[in-house]
This record gives sequence, C-alpha cells and structure tokens, in this order.
Amino acid sequence: MSQPVRVVVADDHPIVRSGIVGLLESEPGIEVVGEAVDGAEAVALAAELRPDLVLMDLRMPVLDGAAATERILASAAGAAGTRVLVLTTYETDDHILAAIEAGASGYLLKAAPQEEILAGIRSVAAGETVLAPSIAAKLVARVRSGAASASAPAGPTLSPRELEVLRLVAGGRSNPEIGHALHIGEATVKTHLIHVFEKLEVGDRTRAVTRAMELGLL
Repeated sequence: MSQPVRVVVADDHPIVRSGIVGLLESEPGIEVVGEAVDGAEAVALAAELRPDLVLMDLRMPVLDGAAATERILASAAGAAGTRVLVLTTYETDDHILAAIEAGASGYLLKAAPQEEILAGIRSVAAGETVLAPSIAAKLVARVRSGAASASAPAGPTLSPRELEVLRLVAGGRSNPEIGHALHIGEATVKTHLIHVFEKLEVGDRTRAVTRAMELGLL
C-alpha cells in the first residue's frame, strides 16, 4: 500500500482553512500533518515536518504565500522534495507570476471543484505541474505580451514532438494523459521532458513552460 500524501495547509482564514482540512482528511491517501495561519508558520512547519506538499494561500500576514514558497523551496525541506501548490482566490497577473517565479508547482483557485483540487494535490505530489485553465491562459497572455514589446531572445530549438509534449504540459496534462493524447508510452513522455529540460536549462515542468513562453516557443 502506498504512503499517503502528507500535506501542510497554509491559510489565514480559520473557516476556509477548516473547510480545506476537512475535505482533505475525508479523502483516502491524503494526510494533513499541519496547519499554518501565516507564511512564516508555513515555512517553519515545512522545515519541521518535511511534508510532501504545502497547500499555500497567497495573501497572508507576516509573510505572504509567494515569499513563503520561495523560502520553503530554498530550504532543506525543498531539497528533501517538499513541493508547493498554491490554492487561492487571487488570479491577477502579478500574483500568478510571483507564485510561479517563487517555484510553485501549481496554481489552483479555491472556486475550483473539489475533485480538481484533490487531483491537483496528487499530481503535484507526484511531480507534475498543475495550472487552472484560467491561470494558464493569463500566464500565456502575459508572457506573449512581454515578448511582443521586445525582440525575442535567441534560444534552443525543440523538436515538433517535444513542443507537442510541452504544450500539453502547459495545459495542465499529467504524463499519463499526455501519453494517451499522443499515443506514446509514459516513459517516452518522460524522455521527451528530460530533453526539453536540458535544452531549456531548467529543472522542472513549470519553469520549462514559462521559459518556453519567454522564448516564444509556445
């Protein structure tokens, strides 16, 4: 039997946090190991508990979610594999970019269906990247707008298949879903992503997507 996904929930609103914890605790395979009322406490709990994932709100006292995300991922907890999934009500361009640049592996909205939130937690814990469709669209628009105001920097060339895989990653698809869509094995998907990471000089899926957008490849 596989180990449960160990989660720290960081949200400064008691009622909202209680609702999130209740949802997760009722779900098999997910274990809430800590609750944080602000970003600083989220950093401390991540260091102490080394969870698989921190479910992070953005606007919190003491230390906001983006800054907390950056500190967690730069710490021993991040080195040990702790990942961050943003779950918030805010979807402005600045919030999105701050969270992604801080290293968050996903960005979902609290208004999303419960099934989407639960699936996102499992996907991020498994090493995937998860972006709500509206967030992905805003990110694409923001990066392309920036690229339009300046000449695109020279960059690497991705093969047609690598671009297909990366486009599906940008759409929030998991490796099995990408394999099914392209009629290739999951191992082949992983191989393509390794090549993409090497060419773009990045270490994860989120940065691969943002870097490809900066270079005008997506």
